[in-house]
Amino acid sequence: MTDTPEAPDRLQRLLEKARALPRVHGVYLMKDPAGVVIYVGKASCLPDRVSSYFVPSTALGVRKQPMLEVVDDFDVIECESEWEALLTENRLIKDIHPRFNARLTDDKTFPYLAITLQDEFPGVFVTREPQAPEFKGAKIFGPFTSVYALRESVLLLQRVFKFRTCHLDIREADEGRKYFRPCLLYPIKQCTAPCAAKVGKEEYRRDVEQFVRFLESKRSVMLRQMKQEMEEASAELNFERAATLRDQYRAIEKLEERGAVGEGWQPESESFSIDPRKGLVSLQKTLEMNEPIRCVECIDIAHLQGGETVGSKVCFIDGRPFKNEYRRYKITSDQNDDYASIREVVSRRYREAGKGMELYPDVIIIDGGLGQLHAALEALNQLDIKLPMVISLAKKEELIYTAAESAPIRLSRNNHGLRLCQAIRDEAHRFAQHYHHILRRKKTLGEQLGVKRKKKRPQLNIPAGEAATPESKTDEPDASSGEV
Repeated sequence: MTDTPEAPDRLQRLLEKARALPRVHGVYLMKDPAGVVIYVGKASCLPDRVSSYFVPSTALGVRKQPMLEVVDDFDVIECESEWEALLTENRLIKDIHPRFNARLTDDKTFPYLAITLQDEFPGVFVTREPQAPEFKGAKIFGPFTSVYALRESVLLLQRVFKFRTCHLDIREADEGRKYFRPCLLYPIKQCTAPCAAKVGKEEYRRDVEQFVRFLESKRSVMLRQMKQEMEEASAELNFERAATLRDQYRAIEKLEERGAVGEGWQPESESFSIDPRKGLVSLQKTLEMNEPIRCVECIDIAHLQGGETVGSKVCFIDGRPFKNEYRRYKITSDQNDDYASIREVVSRRYREAGKGMELYPDVIIIDGGLGQLHAALEALNQLDIKLPMVISLAKKEELIYTAAESAPIRLSRNNHGLRLCQAIRDEAHRFAQHYHHILRRKKTLGEQLGVKRKKKRPQLNIPAGEAATPESKTDEPDASSGEV
């Protein structure tokens, strides 16, 4: 690292600030002189971890050492536990893609535990896709921070509650079950074999419901018993048994390290509980389009911090989110005028398509009613290329407006096409506001939003999918600390 003349004073200032932090779990956000977040990390003890970056002898490695040349300040988000810090770090990195973060920038998610209570004989499954069709109506726990501990816990608890983990379609009315040969879990007493009619429906469901109650409780009785057995095994010099019990104890204990569905930790995993193919086919039929729908984009306008207004654009390919094409736009026009904001975002997003330099998406969704749709069409009419299919989706009544029809389209709430549009609209809204909500919850607001990123920056591994600045020639990413 080559220090500028002011670098020692800057690093000393940051070191003193870091050492004064409260000794709690948390997440820290490193910022450059423009206030842009350039790195997000977690800490079990904030002062120890953050101060380690600024001591003179620190060596951060090839990837992160250049960060010390540009870091000018940092913020922290205090967390109640280590698992909350882990989930918060994961969420922030996925939302704002800081340029010095190499981990957690992909679409990999933390695992969930799904219990298919909708089945006659419920199964228990570890999954990263709780929104999958086979888990519709299932009881979902998580996300969990350790997939290894979760799998170990499931294996251990299966010995107690004897639930099935297979994907067989088991029905009580199936007479062929009595001739079915169960797997090896039955003879080793880890499953009661409903597949082979070895247990009745009511008895099996009673065991599964007890397992659900166990997961919802504090599990203190089992942990005390396991700890006592571990101490007894150690006293008897049965160290192998004691070590096994220790590992099992830690696995059960880690069941506490989880978030809850609906808290927004992994909305990309939890929000899209529909069949994308059916949704696209239904939407194509509703809009009377001749060609299949593959690419859908949605634009939303969000008001942040009371005065700051941003626009967000999300992109879905074949009904699935395509994060590399997510964008945010800081509004430069009248921030109290939703129509003007929509016109600005639409014109900035599609100006290249309007010049014939790229393709329009198959469908553009505008969050709002007829007025918002007209505002988007006004901006698109200024462009030279024929317009794509543009619709708006109004909240509350969930009506679809199109340019071709004066009356809105009213669909059943269970319509696959409507549900797909709702999921895409909700994702656009989440993308605009989620980071802001985390900061508000942790009371760490106070930054200016939408700071312009310098055009020339080091050639680092910088993921796409960030915010766009109003001054740039093209809408390139801007990982402002307050925008999402």
